[in-house]
Amino acid sequence: MAKSALLVNGALAVAGGREIASPINRLLSRPFALRIATRDWHPPDHVSFDTSHPPPHNKAFESSVTIANPQDSSGTTAIPIWPAHCVQGTPGAEIIPEIEISKLDRIIDKGRNNDVEMFSSFADAFGNKSDAASFDLAAFLKEKGISKVFVVGLAGDYCVRYTAIDAQKEGFEVYVVEEAVESIDTGAKGWEGVRAEFCRLGISVISIDGPEVQNIKLSP
Repeated sequence: MAKSALLVNGALAVAGGREIASPINRLLSRPFALRIATRDWHPPDHVSFDTSHPPPHNKAFESSVTIANPQDSSGTTAIPIWPAHCVQGTPGAEIIPEIEISKLDRIIDKGRNNDVEMFSSFADAFGNKSDAASFDLAAFLKEKGISKVFVVGLAGDYCVRYTAIDAQKEGFEVYVVEEAVESIDTGAKGWEGVRAEFCRLGISVISIDGPEVQNIKLSP
């Protein structure tokens, strides 16, 4: 019997984000083989923060910055500028109290290095696996015999998107539970576009009341 894992993504404040706590808790009550949460755990000088760059090109949600691949400086990519968020050791980095944390099997801290962005729970913005995450999620899931991954949380157009795509790259069958996802941008450049991308890639966007969730059973 296939083993399934639930991955709960946490991120910066998203409008309506707390409203998905209830469906996430419903999922946490299902008999997944593993229930894992990820949280951003940024240093105070993280490269994505508006406070890490001089004006006028440091406007949160508007500006971007080009960063270099820490493992190959010839590779670069542009990332959005955000307000400072999820700073290590602060209340803003903790999983919100509405989530039934006692039902989680493990928590991953990611984005721990100041020089690289890490939306995905599996790898940084360049696909590197490093100490930017507290452990190698793909290796852990494979060690536990997981074959299906259900992804939920914040934000649908960033952390959920890249986590789902990387999970598929790692060979897992991937489902995204729509009622348990909230996005920064819900339009064509945001969640609407991500849903279309998932369709092209073969990543399933499902309902919490659908058979994929209801048929989850613990493996013997």
